[in-house]
Amino acid sequence: MTPARLPDPEAAWAAVAGRDRQADGRFVFAVATTGVYCRPSCPARRPRRENVRFYARPGDAEAAGFRPCRRCRPRDAGADPALARVLAARDYLRDHLDETVTLDRLARQVGVSAWHLQRSFKRHLGLTPRQYVNERRLARLRQRLREGDDDVTTALYDAGFTSASQLYQQSDARLGMSPGRYRKGGAGTLIRWATAPTSAGRVLVAATERGVCAVMLGDRDEELATALGREFPRATLEAAADLGPWVAAVVRRVEGDDRAPAPPLDLGGTAFQRRVWQALTEIPAGTTRTYGEVAAGLGRAGAARAVAGACARNPVAVVVPCHRVVAAGGAPGGYRWGVERKARLLEREGAARRAAAE
Repeated sequence: MTPARLPDPEAAWAAVAGRDRQADGRFVFAVATTGVYCRPSCPARRPRRENVRFYARPGDAEAAGFRPCRRCRPRDAGADPALARVLAARDYLRDHLDETVTLDRLARQVGVSAWHLQRSFKRHLGLTPRQYVNERRLARLRQRLREGDDDVTTALYDAGFTSASQLYQQSDARLGMSPGRYRKGGAGTLIRWATAPTSAGRVLVAATERGVCAVMLGDRDEELATALGREFPRATLEAAADLGPWVAAVVRRVEGDDRAPAPPLDLGGTAFQRRVWQALTEIPAGTTRTYGEVAAGLGRAGAARAVAGACARNPVAVVVPCHRVVAAGGAPGGYRWGVERKARLLEREGAARRAAAE
C-alpha cells in the first residue's frame, strides 16, 4: 500500500471543518491547546484554525507530543472492522486509478461480498466506489491542469480517464467550466449578471454560458456586484440585460412561488456539498428540515455541522433553498443573507403553500 501522504493544509482543514469521513486514514489533525490528535471526522467541537497541526500518521502526531483522542480513537481503526475494510478498499482504489477496478475485484481484495462492500462504502464515505474513483480522477486532473505542464489530452489520460468523452461528461458536472479554461484557473470565463428588486431586497443573478453560478441577496446593487467580484476574482464580469427569464424565475421564488422552473446551474463544490444541495432542492416549499434531519437523510447522522457548512457555502440562494434548513428545536439557524431575510422567505413560502391548499 502506498505510504500515507499529507494533503495540502487548506484541503486538510476543509476536510476537518466538514468532518469528512473520506479523509479518515489519510491524515490526523492535532490541537496545540489540548495536546490531542483526532481523525478528520471526529465529532468533537472544532478548534481554531491557528491551533491545528496536521500529520500523515498517528505515530507522527505522537512523536510530536500529542495523545490520541478517546472519542474518535484515531489509532484504533480496527475497532470498526467494516470501516477498516472500507478504508482498505478506498486506498486500493486510490492506488489503482489508472486501472478499471470492478466491484467484484475490489470486494475480493478486502475479503467481503460485493453487495456488502458497496453498501458499507457508501455508508461510511457517502459515495459508491465508482463515484469515489471519479472524484479522485477529477482531483488528479485538476492538479495536472493547474500545473500547466500538459495539454488537456495528456492530462486526461494521466488522470486515469480512458477517453475524452468520459472526461467532458464529468467536467460538465464537476469542473464547472471546460477543462481548458480550468487549466487557466478560470481566467477568461465570462460571467454575466443582472439585478432586480424583490420584497426581500435586491437580488443579483449571475451566469456563465452553462447556467446560473450565483444568486445573491442584499440591499444595494453596488454591494452585490462587489461581492460577486470577490467570489470570482479571475473571471470577466459583465452587466447583462438578457438574463430576464432566469432573473424572473429567481424573483418568483423569492416571492414564495416555487412553481417557476429552476434555471440551469453551473456549480462547483465538493461531493458532499453537492449531495447536500441536491437534498435541499427536495424540501417542499413552505416546510423546513433541521440540519440533523438533512444529515440523517444523507446517511450521515451526526454530520449536522457539516450540513450547516454546506448550506453556508451555497452559491445560489433560493434556487438551492438553504433557507429551509433550521436548527434543532425550531431556532432559525444562520443564513448568509441575514436571519431576518430567511424568516421572510419562509413566511412567504408558507403563505403561498396555505393559499394553494385552500
